[in-house]
Amino acid sequence: MSAALPPAPLVDPGVGHGLADVLRKRFLLGLLVRKELRVRYRGSVLGLFWSYVKPAVQFVVYYFALGVFLQLNRGIDDFAVYLFSGIVAVNFFTEAFGNATRSVVGNAPLVKKIYLPREMFPVSSLIVAAIHFLPQMAVLLVAAFAVGWRPTFAEFGFGVLGFTIVGVLSLGLGLLFGAVNVFYRDFENIVDLLLLVATWASPVLYPWTAVRDAFGEGLLLDVYLSNPLTVAVNLFHRAFWYPATDQTAELPPLAGPLAAGGLLTVVLLVLGQLVFSRAERKFAQEL
Repeated sequence: MSAALPPAPLVDPGVGHGLADVLRKRFLLGLLVRKELRVRYRGSVLGLFWSYVKPAVQFVVYYFALGVFLQLNRGIDDFAVYLFSGIVAVNFFTEAFGNATRSVVGNAPLVKKIYLPREMFPVSSLIVAAIHFLPQMAVLLVAAFAVGWRPTFAEFGFGVLGFTIVGVLSLGLGLLFGAVNVFYRDFENIVDLLLLVATWASPVLYPWTAVRDAFGEGLLLDVYLSNPLTVAVNLFHRAFWYPATDQTAELPPLAGPLAAGGLLTVVLLVLGQLVFSRAERKFAQEL
């Protein structure tokens, strides 16, 4: 007679291994992403084409309000590319972070009926935002080529690094605020307020030198430049805008802010995962 198998260790129900479970169950993640896309564009005539329309309208408004009326286009070479390279980074952040915050509450029926890694909801929101980011990036590449951009490996690296920082930052904050939002729905409105100032908190609509001239060299400027979103926007500028200019523009320092902003991004991801893991066992009863 064969020996009896040792009993499997007991585990708390509904508790998994965080983001590692999402990687192990990629098939479910794919289904969730397709579901989000179908729901978002259900009954829509233009469908994914809205990924072009919305940023295009946003760009035109900012370009004429700031570039033409306030004449910032005279102080920044190829202002259109400068502006749009910052807009696509911030749009990626605002969509990913905002939707990740609402993702658990928005999927309440699934949370209450079956168990699957709850981190799939913020991660799927991040992937949907990345899908919407791609058409905007295609437009940016065409514009950059039109003004003389000829990419090098380093410039592609700056762009990939900026994209990675925005993605990790959005996921970390999405996990954190998405978990808290289950218990206190006010956080949806708090996040909306944060996203309202996100565009102005980084050098998207103005040059970074305006902040330096206002604050001077010192701690306030260092904090501003170390904001992970500011770091990502500056990386996008280095990747797609600066190489196509006459290269007389003054660039912000990169090494120090990149180290500080990258470290803060990783800390926020770890913190978001810890808070999410502790809170997820109560999601079903709160929803």
